Formats: sequence, C-alpha cells, structure tokens
Amino acid sequence: MPVFDFNNTLEENTASGCTYTIFQSSEPAASPEKPILVLDNHMQKWKYHSCGVFTNQSRRTAFEFSTEEGTVCADILRVDARFVNLLRWLGENHINVRLSGDNREEGYAVYKIREIAYGGGKKLSAEDGFLQFMMERLFASSAPGEEIEDEDKEEDGDDMKLTSLQSITDFMTCAGRTLPDNIRLWARRNLAVARSNEVSPEERRHAQRALSIMMNIQWKNNYFEAIDPREARKILDEELYGMERVKQRIIETIIQINRTHTLPAYGLLLVGPAGTGKSQIAYAVARILKLPWTTLDMSSINDPEQLTGSSRIYANAKPGIIMDAFSMAGESNLVFIINELDKAASGKGNGNPADVLLTLLDNLGFTDNYMECMIPTAGVYPIATANDKEAISAPLMSRFAVIDIPDYTFEEKKIIFSRFALPKVLKRMSLKEEECIIKEDALDEIVRLYSNTSGIRDLEQAAEHIAANALYQIEADHVASVTFDAEMVRNLLA
Repeated sequence: MPVFDFNNTLEENTASGCTYTIFQSSEPAASPEKPILVLDNHMQKWKYHSCGVFTNQSRRTAFEFSTEEGTVCADILRVDARFVNLLRWLGENHINVRLSGDNREEGYAVYKIREIAYGGGKKLSAEDGFLQFMMERLFASSAPGEEIEDEDKEEDGDDMKLTSLQSITDFMTCAGRTLPDNIRLWARRNLAVARSNEVSPEERRHAQRALSIMMNIQWKNNYFEAIDPREARKILDEELYGMERVKQRIIETIIQINRTHTLPAYGLLLVGPAGTGKSQIAYAVARILKLPWTTLDMSSINDPEQLTGSSRIYANAKPGIIMDAFSMAGESNLVFIINELDKAASGKGNGNPADVLLTLLDNLGFTDNYMECMIPTAGVYPIATANDKEAISAPLMSRFAVIDIPDYTFEEKKIIFSRFALPKVLKRMSLKEEECIIKEDALDEIVRLYSNTSGIRDLEQAAEHIAANALYQIEADHVASVTFDAEMVRNLLA
C-alpha cells in the first residue's frame, strides 16, 4: 500500500553534519505534495526548473544550483529512502541534472529529476536513459528496510535493459536496497564472479547473463489493491457467455484480496471439456488482477529440467521455462496459466515435471538451476486448466480451488454463434451483417451438426466457413448479400 509520511523518519543526521531526514515512501509517482526530496529554500526561492549537481557526497547533504549569479548551494532537508543511493551516485559522478519542483512552506519540493546533456560530468552507464530507467524502477519498488547503506514525463526508460557490467553495477549502487535480501546478496556474489580473472571466461559469461536476467525483473512486494466486484464481473462477461455459477465462484475466490491484500491461498483449477472457454477465463482473471500472464503447456514438457533450467557447469546451460516467464513479464507478480495440468505427471525424462510445479505452487520460493538463487513466488497466481481431473495427482489438486466448467447448452451455443462468433468473423472480413444472413432454421442446423462435440471451437470454425463462402459469392457472383437456410448450411458444412 502506498506510504508517505514525512514524520516517519528513519534517521536524523544533523549531529554528524548531515542536514537531511530520510522518510519511508512507497508512492508509485511523485508530486509537489509527495516529492522525492525537499531542499532548503528559506534564503532563496528556486525556479520551477532548476539545474545543477548534487554535492558533498560523503554526507549527501546538498544540491548546487547553477544560477545567473553563479553557483548557489542548498541543503537537502528530507529525502525518500528509496532515492538516497541514487542521489549519492549522481553526485559522485558529477552528473548534471534538472530538477522540477515547487516552493512550499517546508521547502523546495522536488518531484522530477532528469539528466541534462551539457557539463563536464561523466556518466558511468553507457546506455542512454539510465537515470530515467532508475527513477521508474525506484518508484515501482517498495521502501527499503530501515537499515540504509551509507553508500511531466518527457522521457521513458522502459525500453532500456541492463546488460553491461557497468550498468548492472550502477543499478546495484542505486537500487540494491530495494531488492529482496537474498537476491541482493546473490547479485554481489555474481558481480564478483563476472569481474574475476580467476575463473574461466565461460563462468564470467554465465554470471553476467544471469545478472542481466535478474536485474531486469522488477521485484515487487506481494501487496495487492482491492478488486471492484462489478468491474471483475464485467470483464468475465466480456470473455464468457452464460455460466453464471462459474463466474460467481471465480469472483468469490479472488475477491479475498479485498480483505487480505494478498493473493488467495489457492490458485484456480478449471476443469471441463475442450473448447468451453477455460483459457478465456484465465486471461480474464489476469485482467482482473491487472497482472501480466504467461503460459506453461504441460503436454509439451517431459523433463523437469525444462522447468528448472540447467546447471552452469554445461557450456549450453540456460534458465528454465519458469525463469524465462519472469524475465518476459519483467516483474515478479504475474499469473501463471498452466495448460493441461492433467498431462503434468507423464514425464519421460529424469523425474516428474509435476514435482517441480509443487514448489512453484507452494509460494515458498522457486530455485532455477541456472540462476542458482531462490526466486520469490508470493506474487505468483497459478491458474491451471485440465480436461480430466482424475489424472491429476492429489498433491497437485490440493493446491487449487477446483471449478468445474460445464459444456454449453443447445440454446447457449445458438446465442454464442449468432451474437459473438459470427459477428467477430464478419468484422474481421469487413463484411456487413446484412451481407451474410443466417435464418433461424440454419442456426438450428449449425448447432445440431456439432451437437456431438464439446465447446464452441467447431462453431467458430463454422462461422469462419460460412462467412468466407458469403464473401466468395459476393465477390465472384456479384450478389448484394447471401442468406443461408438449413439446406445451404448442411451442404456447406456436412
């Protein structure tokens, strides 16, 4: 939950010559009311945009303004705990910055810091946008622990990736305290390996690759904002027609977040025939939770190493699928959609993939063999799909809230075809509704032809076939529209 309290200071350093206090904040953005830092302005009011450098970095206490009259120094009064090391880094490297701030009663409240091109300072990181990247990462992070080490959006740093050792080192200097403790210690060890001349080039390469993967993931806390039940229902209705009991059960499961502000203790296991919308439900839940999602297809995984990665002792070593998913998402909080969970026990390699899933589902942390580090999984919400729950082991079943997805009724399939499947295809083909007309007896015939199949995938393919046939007749025979009756449908689809 966002926290901002000037009075909740971590340390007062005036006795040792330092002028500032450090306050805890987890705000996702800054404003004049909720600034990054506050500078003394009782002797002089500073401009809205002011340029200069941070100075006196042994104590991190001042900012030197570049004014028309020359250089003027102002003490730092307060600073957000997340940004202490970044300010130090900026000062130690004499990086010229432009502050955006507002003169207020408590001081000059700075809510934006941007690097400026001129000046004699030398930036440590070669990549453009490093400062902006750091600002965004720090705003997205939680306030660090109380032990602080002594050491208008006009730019966007989202596209930047930490790849060089120098940029990774700079990142650790500026934001190391915002990382989980075990990952921070792991990063220091791997930095030492990547820089060492006493290990093989292969070991150094693996260490740098692992660091780049780990540092480009935003390690978030496991606090989740409350969910609006009406908005959740709206999203489910957009993805799934009917199935009122299923939708209600899903909302009941995830709405627990509103009281606990953590993910539910159990993931969702959606069991039902193929084509009944299980995957759509999973995507809808990810939208409700406002989380990125990734998929694990258990039918294509026959060796646990595919999930856990391979050891760095091998020349072709690489992370596993689960670690890749964190890397692709770019953050630690995400929805894992595990397709065909009932196929998880059919491993053909050395071990059972299902056993690996248990460590992921327990939310106690997951260890990838290549990364050699425990990955926090408290922000991972698993949603599994299966056709046959009898094929799922009891330990796996116990990690989920099971929801049975029934097949659609005859009338539901008629509505889904006429209101959803066919209009979607017509829109994609740039056909108007009046150019492809389905009579009532034709609609009954379409659904009857696929009455022995579950789900709606066959109906969606039928809509594609019918629309394509209508388009062909319009273009080739130059007719204004095509009206399908039962006999035409039967001849076309049977």
